[in-house]
Amino acid sequence: MKKKEKTMEQLQELFAQADREELKRGYCSLEEGEQCIICGKFFERGEVYPLEGHFYDSVKMAQKHVEKEHGGMLFYLLEKGNAALGLSEVQLSILKVMAEGISDQEAAQKNKIAVSTMRNHRFKMREKERQARLFLAVMEMISEKDAGRAARKKQPEEDRLIEPHKTASMVDDRYVVTEEEREKILKICFDDTGYLKAVPAREKKKLVVLRKIAENYKPGQKYTEKEINQVLKRVCEDYPYVRRLLIEYGFLERTSDGSAYWIKE
Repeated sequence: MKKKEKTMEQLQELFAQADREELKRGYCSLEEGEQCIICGKFFERGEVYPLEGHFYDSVKMAQKHVEKEHGGMLFYLLEKGNAALGLSEVQLSILKVMAEGISDQEAAQKNKIAVSTMRNHRFKMREKERQARLFLAVMEMISEKDAGRAARKKQPEEDRLIEPHKTASMVDDRYVVTEEEREKILKICFDDTGYLKAVPAREKKKLVVLRKIAENYKPGQKYTEKEINQVLKRVCEDYPYVRRLLIEYGFLERTSDGSAYWIKE
């Protein structure tokens, strides 16, 4: 059974809905098999998958896939940046050092700080972890209450917020957009044929528009600049400008020489 490829928006939703265990391992277990929460790759239960001279079941193959294709969840999440993790640049650098498993002495030398400063940073990160556990417990209880309310009365569309795209370089109030707002923005900015009338000046509207345009590309597929432009020409006039915006706002990634483009995951 071949799973239908997910759109970028569906992948964003898959990642956003992952619980802590799924975020740690990088895949979710469904009734039919395992699915990578980063790229959507699906491994059917009962199938045997060959890799480098060995054969694996769906669970083991999902684990191998996350490690081989995404570098493992620990470093994948750390590479999402300080904004995504709610950390300062210093805190993020300390976490990366902790992930490497090196001594305080080595870490201090690497960051050009005193050993005592390194130990103090590490202590503060452990304290932040304790606070985060309490915060998560509170949020889980609030979510349970919200779920009960939703079961009794569906949440109005004007209150349902859209999750920011997971490769956003900095998440701030530009991303506070409800489903109702999104539909209004798209209706205003695109004509009936789906052609962009003009790139909006307001950041919030611009992000909504760029996210919609990015859905024209398949995650995991490589494109040449010509292929990127061919798609953009069908939806907008100033396609070089829109292409630059897609890269700048974290929707597209490209090689340094511009020979290949792909949806950033």
